[in-house]
Amino acid sequence: MIKPKLWLASLLIAGVAVSCDSPQKSTRVTADEGDNRVTITDAEAEVYLDKIKLPENFKIEVWAADVPNARSLAKSDNGVIFVGNRQGDKVFALLDEDGDGKADYRYTLAEDLNMPNGVAFKNGDLYVAEVSRVLRFRDIENTLANPSFEVLFDQYPTDKHHGWKFIAFGPDDKLYIPVGAPCNICNPEKEIYASITRIDVDAENIEPEVFAHGVRNTVGFDWHPESEELWFTDNGRDMMGDDIPDCELNHAPQKGMHFGYPFWHAGDVKDPEFGSEGKGKEDYTKPKVNLGAHVAPLGMRFYTGDMFPSEFNNTIFLAKHGSWNRSKKVGYNVTTVSLNGTDQIDSHEVFAEGWLDDATQEVWGRPVDVLQLEDGSLLVSDDMANCIYRISYQN
Repeated sequence: MIKPKLWLASLLIAGVAVSCDSPQKSTRVTADEGDNRVTITDAEAEVYLDKIKLPENFKIEVWAADVPNARSLAKSDNGVIFVGNRQGDKVFALLDEDGDGKADYRYTLAEDLNMPNGVAFKNGDLYVAEVSRVLRFRDIENTLANPSFEVLFDQYPTDKHHGWKFIAFGPDDKLYIPVGAPCNICNPEKEIYASITRIDVDAENIEPEVFAHGVRNTVGFDWHPESEELWFTDNGRDMMGDDIPDCELNHAPQKGMHFGYPFWHAGDVKDPEFGSEGKGKEDYTKPKVNLGAHVAPLGMRFYTGDMFPSEFNNTIFLAKHGSWNRSKKVGYNVTTVSLNGTDQIDSHEVFAEGWLDDATQEVWGRPVDVLQLEDGSLLVSDDMANCIYRISYQN
């Protein structure tokens, strides 16, 4: 629960009128009680929502507390929310059984996994990405109380440095899986490093195909609802100072594009160690948006709901996890990137902020991923506060 003294203040600072309206309900899963289920209806989150600033008429609340190291998010057809871990070893399923806009139950679907950060859902099955393996949980909505999985593929590199993975199914029904660079800065010999790959989960013999090259460490991507082209975040290299290079938002309309790493960063920053080994900067694809140095952009999604005002249609919501090695902290917010058409940038603006106190440099939360619910509200995971927020709009 949110601390009572903070609740009203959080609404006022966001310019929100208090409302008792419940989110729109959809078909809901009712799962059996099992040894792996915990009731979290009354769980508390150590959060300070009065500090969060949002545009007028938006509000933020805790949708689920007691979700350790809440990272990547995925949603089933009937509203079950799946949550991956990076620092932990578990995968969770969260269930809002009564449809009141807050999670009631947390199911632990698997334990003792190796950085199970990535989660994706398709055709009734849950897919989980560890560092080197992809797991499949068949018919997961009907087996929450007694889940089991099969190892679909186990030949990805075992390096833990940038080894955690975000995964998602593309419009081509392939499962897209990144393989980060196994270092801060290096030029690995194997093509699969610093890439985004894709696999056919129904193939008899699965063989990853490299879709994009020169991608240092992406932990979030989505496809434009109209063009069906891939957009992704990428985390820039470290140890070049406070202000370079920028992290990136990239656009990959076709297979085979190279985004510069390790030779060029943020479009025009030549790497001091490996820049001479590459081609000219014009031979690599430049970012669509330079997001700021060390802001750590992670999850991103295009908004397609009808709860938010129409100006947010097809807007990218992007979670910035925040810096760890900068003299003054930056990031720790959720931003929007609006497009003119399907590929031209209109604006990049802060949407939600307040997890970082600029004056004191104190941090109490770190946004990781964003996910749209069926009613058009937006979930935001936080691996520091161990919770998931819900951002909604009320006119």
